Parts: sequence; structure tokens; C-alpha cells
Amino acid sequence: MNTSKDFLPINNEDLKKNNIQQLDFVFITGDAYVDHPSFGTAIISRMLESQGFTVGIIAQPDWNNAEDFKRLGRPKLAFLINSGNIDSMVNHYTTSKKRRHDDLYSPGGKSGFRPDRALIVYCNRAREAFKDVPIIIGGMEASLRRFAHYDYWDNKVRRSILLDSKADLLTYGMGEKTIIEIANLLSYGKPLVNINSVKGTVYITNDISKLKNYIEVPSFEVASKDKLEYAESYKLESLEQDAIRGKTLVQKHGSRYIVQNPPQISLSEKEMDFVYNLPYTRTYHPIYEAAGGIPAINEVKYSITSHRGCYGSCSFCALTFHQGRTIQNRSAQSVVDEATLFTKDKEFKGYVHDIGGPTANFRHKACKVQETNGVCKDKQCMFPTPCKNLIIDHSEYLSLLKRVREIPGIKKVFIRSGIRYDYLMYDKNPEFLEELVQHHISGQLKVAPEHISDRVLKYMGKPGQKEYTEFVTKYFEVNKKFNKNQFLVPYMISSHPGSDLKAAIELAEFIKTQMGYNPEQVQDFYPTPGSLSTTMYYTGIDPNTKEKVYTPVDQKEKNMQKALMQFSAPENYKLVKEALIKANREDLIGKGKNCLISNRPPAMKNIHKKK
Repeated sequence: MNTSKDFLPINNEDLKKNNIQQLDFVFITGDAYVDHPSFGTAIISRMLESQGFTVGIIAQPDWNNAEDFKRLGRPKLAFLINSGNIDSMVNHYTTSKKRRHDDLYSPGGKSGFRPDRALIVYCNRAREAFKDVPIIIGGMEASLRRFAHYDYWDNKVRRSILLDSKADLLTYGMGEKTIIEIANLLSYGKPLVNINSVKGTVYITNDISKLKNYIEVPSFEVASKDKLEYAESYKLESLEQDAIRGKTLVQKHGSRYIVQNPPQISLSEKEMDFVYNLPYTRTYHPIYEAAGGIPAINEVKYSITSHRGCYGSCSFCALTFHQGRTIQNRSAQSVVDEATLFTKDKEFKGYVHDIGGPTANFRHKACKVQETNGVCKDKQCMFPTPCKNLIIDHSEYLSLLKRVREIPGIKKVFIRSGIRYDYLMYDKNPEFLEELVQHHISGQLKVAPEHISDRVLKYMGKPGQKEYTEFVTKYFEVNKKFNKNQFLVPYMISSHPGSDLKAAIELAEFIKTQMGYNPEQVQDFYPTPGSLSTTMYYTGIDPNTKEKVYTPVDQKEKNMQKALMQFSAPENYKLVKEALIKANREDLIGKGKNCLISNRPPAMKNIHKKK
């Protein structure tokens, strides 16, 4: 593997050192500069470099004026702008819309290094710095806001971010092939305004008369006023996010149209290997050392991305709208090479933190049909039941894990990205679960049942309670078989569309009687751009069936649902009692073995009391 230790230019001194008179691209990002393949900025900039283009990085510029945006001079071809690995509003605010005090992607983990709606702010400043330089936006914030979209923080439908940012072109998805194709066209002299046929891009036009074989979705004006039309718009958009069979999508905004070309063709195994073998320094730029570094690197520094994409299609996850449902995987040898590289790092202690992807045990395409026809338009691979064509096989992933374990200098290989326990249980060969228990868990396995009420799980696109309880039983049986005492940590979501107080109480009863302890990981549903669940939250409609869906939007009820999941916490007593009374479930208040709380509130510990 290439182990070059040179960062890309960040200032004039770097340009002089590299004898660069003018950069081809200046990359502006809302994250600190971390040159690691877990960061989109690093991948795109290194891809461009590999094709002979020069790229400079302006990370977290001062947005109060345009001066910092001039730091690297006028780019020859274009500005590339993203807001970082996470949407800037998600990065800044909790589900209750309170400002976060930390930012793992900034120096010392402190917040305040990027503005709200960073993509829009950065584009305005870049345009102010160099008025006539083309601007290309990408990353999560651009990708998931490419159509008219519900914005939780404004509580309204906003226009496509391509229009609000006044950028010239938007790239969505992971973007490696897309950006290289655009860069080559620009270098050949083609104006960005005329680049409108590249897959994985969205552009603006006043005239769609020459377009062929496209689908027009409800306009911004219609979708922002009619929730049924918004639901229809989301459904049409989501159905075409496939590189093989997806069609061009058009959405009118006033007198103009945004046009989404079909998704970029998936990377082959060889291309994926190439991407992850680029000469990343694999750490943050040394300018952040004095501030304590960039915390986001800690978990991923010794983690390996083995694949992309996910066909699990959980309703609350926008990943399929960004990476797609088709799995793109690296070769086993590429993963082994990266793990071997860890052993040459003097800070490596022998522990690989993760080998996986969005879902760790989805290593290959769901079925053979996808290879030629793309993903099915009218059905999911896993929900409500596994498709008859689904390939259920952990053998290759298991072989990969064994190879990495055997590398000299590696003591342990953990799996910390998500495991789909239903897929695991569908596998009649018990070897993967047994290997997982014996070798790949650090004392506890985190799983994500999300809920246990089947009517809520239906809207989540998740397996039912039966599948989860069967997995729990099997997990502890295997632990016992190998004399292990490893815990199971379930991740739960409160206030998801479809969940009323009755469902929340049902979950609380399950926690009390079946789990025996309150879950540590509790998340109130967060309506982020690009997900099916967010559409249900905003519209109260299931886009796929047009049925009405109960959605808890009142903050008081949301607080109650979350408190019910941690009913034994003294600070939650009042809310839990209020919820039980409101739901006519006073039978759960008292001294009975199944009661959630007692008649009297518990004594609150004085946290300020001296020991």
C-alpha cells in the first residue's frame, strides 16, 4: 500500500513547497482536515490527485467574510464544497433542537467551527471571493437535500439545496466516478453549465423539452403545500435510486427545474480496492495537535470499511438515498493489506476496532438478479420477509475475519458496525454466530431491534419482536456453549412514526419483564433529510400505501415515550406516571412485580453531596 505522509496543500507555503502556481480545485469543507478514507473529503481529493489534478483543502474557514476563502487563490477549474461527514444541522442540534456543545469533527471536539447550513454559507462566501469560479457541492448535506425536502429545524419544506446554495452543480452519492468524469470534462474545456449528463449529478435548467425517459415528481410549490403530494414525491424519488434501472428525475421549482441524472454505476471490487489504497496519511493534519486533535479519528483509525451500501432498508435510515441498496465490496486481500498496515503503526495496540460497513454482515449483493437488473423496484430484500432470491451466506466474511485475525501483530478483531440479527438467524450454518461470540465481541454486542411493538416495527421496516427474542435466546445459548459471559446491548428508538403511548408502554413492559434492565442507548426519533420515516413524520402518511400513520410530534409526548424506556430512572418518575395515567395503565403503578413504578416517587440522590 502507498504510505505517503504528505498532506494536501492548506496554505501558500504548501503551494510553494509543491511548486504549484494555481490549483485545479480548492476543496472547502465543514470538517477539520482529516486525511482518512472514512472522510469523504479525503477520498474525493485523493481520487482527483490520483488522476493528475491538484487539490488544496480549506477546512472550516472563517465564514464571517470572504478572506479565508481566498487562502489558496483562485482555482483553475472549480470550488468543491461540502459541509463535512454529517449534515451541519444534525451536527449542531439534538432531537429537541438544543445546541450541542461538542463536535467530534472539530479541533478538541469543540463546537463552533462551522455555521448552520454550512453548505449555503460556504457557497455564498466562495462566490463572493471569486465570482466567476464554478461551484460543485457534494457530501451528505447536498446528497440528502437534493430535492425539495422537509427540514425539521425550520419545520417546513425547503427547496433543493442546489437552488438555495446557488451552486452550479450537485453531486450525490459517494462520488468517486462522478467527480473524475466532471474533472476531465472541465479540463478539456467544457463549461460546467454544459455538463448535464454525468450520472450522480443534479443540475438546474429552464427547459426540459429535450429530456427523454424521465419522471417528473410533484413540484416544490405543490409538495410544500400538500402533504399527500409530498409523500408521493418522496416515493417516486426513492424508487429510482438505482444505477442500473433508475430513470432521470425532474422537479419544478418556480420557473426552473432541477434534474437528477440516474445514480452513478457502482464501483467494481477492483475500483473499490483502488479507492482505499490511495496514499492517505490516515490521520488529522498536525495543525490540530495543539488543540487536542480531532476526536472523530479515534474510532475509525483502526477500523476498516469492507463494503458500502445496504439492502436492509430501515425506514429511518437515509443511507439508501445516498449510497444505495447495492453492496459494493473490496477484495479480501485489500482488507488484509490495510489491516497489515496497522501493525506498522507504532501507536497500534493490536486491536482492529471494526471490519464492516453500514451493516457488517452484508458483504455481497443481496442476489444474483441485482448484478444485471438492479435492485427490485416493487419490493425489499429483507422486509417484511426475506426474498426467495436472497443469498444467505456468511462464509466469505467469516473467512476474511479469520485471515485478519491471523496477521502477526493483531490480537483481536472486533465488529462494531451493525449486525443484522435477522439475517444472521436466517443462516442455517451456526458458524458465524459462534465465531462472533468467540472472537469478535468486546464484552458486549450492540444490536438494534429499535422497538418491539410489531405495528411500530412495520413502519420502521424492521423484523418483528419474535425474530429478536429468538436471536437473544440463541445468542446466550452460544455464549454458554463457549463459557462466555458477554452482554447484549439493544439500541431503541422512541417516538418513531406509528408509536403512540400504548406502543411505548408495550416497549417499557418488555424492558421490565424480558430484558430485566433499562437500555443505556435510547434515541428519540430524529427526522433527518432523505429518509422514509422523516416523510411519515412530516406528512402523517405512509408514502408506499398512502395510509395515515400516527406520528408523535408534541414534545411532551415525545418526552414521555423516551422516559418510559428508562422508567426506573428517578428523574423520569413524574413523566412515566403521567404517561401511564394518560394511557389508563395505572395497573403498572404500584408494588406488583410487573409494575414500572411505585406509588411514591423515589428519593432523588443529591449529586452535589460530598462523599
